[in-house]
Amino acid sequence: MTVDGALARVIRSAAGRGAAARAEACELCAAPVPGEHPHLYDTADAEVRCVCGPCSVLFADDAAGEGRYRLVPRRRLRLPPVDTAVLGVPVGLVFFVPRSDGTVTAQGPSPAGAMRWEVDAAAWQRLSAVFPQLASMAPDVEALLVNTVRGLQEHWIVPVDDCFRMVAVIRREWRGLSGGERVWPAVERFFAELTERS
Repeated sequence: MTVDGALARVIRSAAGRGAAARAEACELCAAPVPGEHPHLYDTADAEVRCVCGPCSVLFADDAAGEGRYRLVPRRRLRLPPVDTAVLGVPVGLVFFVPRSDGTVTAQGPSPAGAMRWEVDAAAWQRLSAVFPQLASMAPDVEALLVNTVRGLQEHWIVPVDDCFRMVAVIRREWRGLSGGERVWPAVERFFAELTERS
């Protein structure tokens, strides 16, 4: 997934819920879309695309469009603590995306965007055996989102666009070298909103 392209869309949407949100349009038919709208994952370009409700219905079946577009689901499921240390990712705020090719990527937000690296697929399979909910994740479009920063234990299966929204929050609120006073309360609000939306 091209983080910069998807992130730019999320930042535009989150930053301007007023005029910018009203100006958003479906990337398939150009119809206006509201602030809360469906997304498609474009497998050819590895990007998230904004779509209107009627266009999203056309891609409810993963085989639609010869499999090029996959509808990003709306499922938000809070999990008990997942021991992600076995995945070798030393970051307290990170999301893991299983891919349709069998690989798994980890992405951690930073003030410059998302840092991305590949996770050992065998380690992911072992973790999925312990937490069967992980095996139910839709490849490319759902993520395991983890926040263990400042003693929190937030573990969620979320739509991948939620993860890009979180990255946008970090970029918008980060100040200085350590993040400043605004970033961590904003991250806590983000997870509180996840609870409300689940």
